[in-house]
Amino acid sequence: MPRNSYRLAGAAAVLVSLPLAVSPPVAASAVEPDYTITANPAATGAAIPKSMYGVFFEDINYAADGGLYAELVRNRSFEFNSTDASGYTGLTAWTVAGEATVVNDDQRLNERNRNYLRVALANEASLTNAGYNTGLAVEKGERYDFSVWARADAAVPLKIALQTTAGTALAAPITVAVKSDTWTKYTGTLRASATSDAARLSVRATGTATLRLDEVSLFPRDTYKGRKNGLRKDLAEKVAALDPGFVRFPGGCLVNTGSMYPYDAANNYPRARSYQWKDTVGPVETRATNKNFWGYNQSYGLGYHEYFQFSEDIGAMPLPVVPALVTGCGQNRATVDEALLQKHIQDTLDLIEYANGPATSTWGKVRAEAGHPKPFGLTHIAVGNEENLPNEYFANFLKFREAIEARYPGVIVVSNSGPDDTGATFDNLWAKNRAAGVDMVDEHYYNSPSWFLQNNARYDAYDRNGPKVFLGEYASLDNKLFNSLAEAAYMTGLERNADVVKMASYAPLLANIDNVQWRPDMIWFDNDESWGSTSYQVQKLFMNNVGDRVVPSSVTGEVVQPKPITGAVGLSTWRTAAAYDDVLVTRPDGTVLFSDDFSDGNADGWTPVQPRGTWTVTNGAYTQTDIASEDTMVKAATIGETDYDYTLKATKTAGAEGFLVAFGIQETGQFYWWNLGGWNNTQGAVEKGITSAKEQILTKPNTVTTGQTYDLKIQVRGTKVTLFLDGVEWGGFDDNKVSEPFAQVITEDTRAGELIVKVVNAQDTPAVTRIDLGRKVARTARQTVITGDPGEQNTRSAEPILPVTSTVGGIASSFTREFPANSVTFLRIKTR
Repeated sequence: MPRNSYRLAGAAAVLVSLPLAVSPPVAASAVEPDYTITANPAATGAAIPKSMYGVFFEDINYAADGGLYAELVRNRSFEFNSTDASGYTGLTAWTVAGEATVVNDDQRLNERNRNYLRVALANEASLTNAGYNTGLAVEKGERYDFSVWARADAAVPLKIALQTTAGTALAAPITVAVKSDTWTKYTGTLRASATSDAARLSVRATGTATLRLDEVSLFPRDTYKGRKNGLRKDLAEKVAALDPGFVRFPGGCLVNTGSMYPYDAANNYPRARSYQWKDTVGPVETRATNKNFWGYNQSYGLGYHEYFQFSEDIGAMPLPVVPALVTGCGQNRATVDEALLQKHIQDTLDLIEYANGPATSTWGKVRAEAGHPKPFGLTHIAVGNEENLPNEYFANFLKFREAIEARYPGVIVVSNSGPDDTGATFDNLWAKNRAAGVDMVDEHYYNSPSWFLQNNARYDAYDRNGPKVFLGEYASLDNKLFNSLAEAAYMTGLERNADVVKMASYAPLLANIDNVQWRPDMIWFDNDESWGSTSYQVQKLFMNNVGDRVVPSSVTGEVVQPKPITGAVGLSTWRTAAAYDDVLVTRPDGTVLFSDDFSDGNADGWTPVQPRGTWTVTNGAYTQTDIASEDTMVKAATIGETDYDYTLKATKTAGAEGFLVAFGIQETGQFYWWNLGGWNNTQGAVEKGITSAKEQILTKPNTVTTGQTYDLKIQVRGTKVTLFLDGVEWGGFDDNKVSEPFAQVITEDTRAGELIVKVVNAQDTPAVTRIDLGRKVARTARQTVITGDPGEQNTRSAEPILPVTSTVGGIASSFTREFPANSVTFLRIKTR
């Protein structure tokens, strides 16, 4: 590898190695250093705000109900239905003995809580709730607060019990007496006599009556900070331990997808709506329910007030996101209704009043009634999330901003740049944001480790006088240590550019291991345990050691040059049926490397990457006919040439999207594919992936017509690719960035009087490094190291990747140190 001079870039791909012990200092004269870090203490680096790193909470992977929200009863209000997910009913998670029916009529608890359970009681009936995961998690000696809203036309005793699936008692039962036919809240407390992660809550009624029940609830008394309607303590404590500077909430895709209309009779109570904050405040029994974009129900028990309160409890700035009336996340629709737009703008102004208004104001009073008379102190609000219709989105954004700035001129209104780090939408929105003088732009991207290792300098070239960057969502696409090392290398670039990048948050935050819609995730849990991923440990290390100012520095060392794109060619579909024919791979001079026109009636030589879809040769074409299957890739003909042309004919025959034509498929799982008619047939892209994790290299609007045959050509010349659709150049890219196997940044904690030297070595060999600090420092340092097998990950049963902190010597104004392979190392060094 050639030795070059570079500034704080990423790191190189590595081979798997065994964990290495932390290395001792190396004598300066012992070996020639692999890298040299040189600080420039005379230069003034960027100030680092308290908000530099934060967390992004979205109710994905059961992060709220069944997660951070401490409610133990699933479907407590009988509101589940098939809109939420196939197979859901009002009795999901409940087992009923006796005659009981979920009812939606004028006897309901209130207009926004539409369903309740009606029990025709003729002696005895019972209902049992199974909770989340394996059941309700209870701990011996702990108290659990039960409540239910009930009414009956005759007196009915309710016996409340915690028990095993076999009926063994886990607490002494309690009895509450329903005494009237007016909705009344009844309460009691159970104390667990044993520990179980598979408990059931039983409610048994006796007598003869028509009994109506709603909001059947069981909360642990020991919530985070003991708050009512509170948060699960272990999860909240893990988030608090990060010491985040902000909390972005409530999403994410669930903010700006579905109907933009309110939950009311005039709109027939839409059950798949955007996240509208007024649905989520006030007494929990009055909060509307909703379908979650991620495929389940959200009760809104964890709502805006709880988000504000949690932010305050952990000392973080709240940053809410409101819908802009343009859906994203593959829906890509603009709601054109000026009256509705003005309603959402007014709702946003009301939200700011809820957060900041005096207790005598209309919405400040609602906050005060919830137990928080003092304002929360909202300073930032984001409008929209990953909109893929830049013109429609930005027109609405400007209207929101104008109204907010007129009423609340001190509140920063955050825009965004669409769903990826590059492409037509990204460029369009950034141009609009710059032209309009937007204060801050939210960028999102989920990419491979190699992308992060190649793009450490991404923000070096950003305009210092333009909009500031909020990196609201990012992650490397897996939960292994190597992914975390790539993220760590990238974070050194974020800190170096703290004058541009003002906030950053890894995403997603939480995942219930039995209910996963997205990975990777930072914190994993089941119903009674939780554990931090390797990225959690890296994020915590950075977030607990930010410093308040960057010390300018430079580094010299080795870089890894890009490799040409070689490997197998492939075909795939995504919820689409398609036919492929006349597959041909040639050298530039026309020499045939591979061909298959399927005229022989078979697909010999083609193998599935994953056994998905239904592939057959039909009428002289290779067809995939299952319109429900996703990622049905088959591959053939490993191409070792660096220059080649890949051509074929493609016809969509049915389904939601278009074609996926793959190339450069490696045995490691890495590949590229040309995605035409993706995202519900709204855009095309080139994506680079490793197994199911993909990053977008380029994107542009695109649709595919069913029944039309398209001529496709992929021209590969080393690292450069040009794409042709029906003989016309469609786009291209050059995957030619170097990877840099070493990244560093130095910051200063002026209050502590310490330099923080942060070094990432994401390669399979130790890195002997000379460090010139250019000032007098202490002879010892507090060192924290995260290292191990780059393919390792933390799981429920074992957390092998944890930080190790020690005191080390050999520190001086200039010293040499060996950093372990596959490691992140922080050195806190006293300057006085």
